[in-house]
Amino acid sequence: MKEIDRVLDRYATSQALMDHIRYTAETLSMEFDRWDEQYVSGPSLYLVIVADINFDTYTDPMGDNRWPIERCQIVTESSDRFTEVARDVAFTCDGAVVVTGDGTIQEQMVRVRSPSRESIKESGDLEYSEWMGAKHMSALETSTRDEVLWVITLSEEDGRVTTFLDGTYQ
Repeated sequence: MKEIDRVLDRYATSQALMDHIRYTAETLSMEFDRWDEQYVSGPSLYLVIVADINFDTYTDPMGDNRWPIERCQIVTESSDRFTEVARDVAFTCDGAVVVTGDGTIQEQMVRVRSPSRESIKESGDLEYSEWMGAKHMSALETSTRDEVLWVITLSEEDGRVTTFLDGTYQ
C-alpha cells in the first residue's frame, strides 16, 4: 500500500474536505465575470492539503502573505466564512495556503520547494500540459510528495480549477 493511501485512510473526511475546497475555488471562478478582459487578473489560489503539520522541510515562508486565521481557521467550520476569506486571499496574497488533513488552515502562506529529480522519477514521468504556468507545474510536482494529500489551484488567467493528486491532475 502506497504511503498516500495510508494517509488518505487516516482521514475519513478527506474527500469531503477536498470537495469543500474545490467547490469554494469553483465558486470564486464563477463569480468573477472579467476573465475575457485583457490585462485583468482574476482570483488566484494554490491550496496544499497535507497529512501532517510538519511541512517546513519542503516549504519556505512567502513573506508577509498570511491566511487570516482569526477570521477562518478551519475549512469546514463555515462555508460562507471560508469562501469569503478565500476570496480576499485570492485577490491580495501570493503563495500556497497549507491545510492539514483535518481541515485546519495554517496562517503562514508558503513557497513549496520542487522535489528532487529522483523523487519525481520514482513517481513516474510527470505530464506537463501547455496551459500550465509556474504555479500549476509546482502544484503537479508538489502532489508527488508522500506528505501531500492533494493540491487545488485556481488560475488567475482563466479561472480554471485543477485538482492534483499523486502526479496527476483533473
